Amino acid sequence: MAGDIVKCIGRQVKLFRERAGLTQAQLGEAIGYSEEQVSSVEQGRRVPQPEFLDAADEALEAFGVLRAAKEEVANVQLPAFFRGAARLEAQATEFHAYDSQVVNGLLQTQEYARVIYRMRRPVLDEKTVEQRVSARLARQELFAHRPAPAMSFVTEETVLRRPLGGEEVLRGELEHLLSIGQMRNVELQVMPTNRRDHAGLGGPFALLERKGRQLVAYSEVQGRGTLVTDRKAVRELEQRYGIIRAQALTPQESLDFIEKLRGET
Repeated sequence: MAGDIVKCIGRQVKLFRERAGLTQAQLGEAIGYSEEQVSSVEQGRRVPQPEFLDAADEALEAFGVLRAAKEEVANVQLPAFFRGAARLEAQATEFHAYDSQVVNGLLQTQEYARVIYRMRRPVLDEKTVEQRVSARLARQELFAHRPAPAMSFVTEETVLRRPLGGEEVLRGELEHLLSIGQMRNVELQVMPTNRRDHAGLGGPFALLERKGRQLVAYSEVQGRGTLVTDRKAVRELEQRYGIIRAQALTPQESLDFIEKLRGET
């Protein structure tokens, strides 16, 4: 199915290119890609990156059709177990998450995300790593949605101290968090390691709400994702998240703490 989507988008690129009267080489020159790359996309042998679709949409005057395909392209590059949750995430009017192992994917820099994927075992090949990184960054377009979704994230202090990929990668991630934390629709909180009472010991999870739909939850462990729709189970996780937020530092205290950590790296 993923291959069918890529081939369908490739056919759309070809149709718009032919409508514009351009050869593959001419389109490539106009958008900064080689003739071979354009050909590979049109034949469905290469997954078009968001930058390719943006540039092609503008060059071919495709009325936003190619640009709109970015979400589906990103989805086919995600692990199969996460694709359903990713579709719900892209429609979220509210998104709340507790993370205890790594920074939430919606908050990761490109460098941090790449390090995370390169640490996977069994090892992922470089092509898959880059596809996964691209897909993860594409998910972050949720921040640009209008009206802006209400978002909150609680992250363990240990996650923000762990220098995955080295001090430079961590510093870049902390700076990114400080930037995201300035957004009016986003609240970041840090869960201190020294808390004697902790409601999040069951592991990370997220809560998502779509317009006019009931709240759902998603949890992931060891490459297995679980979408929770049972009202009672979701309600329990919602209550748990509220307690986790109450136990964490306040948003302002958290930003101050992240600023302090950045100064230490």
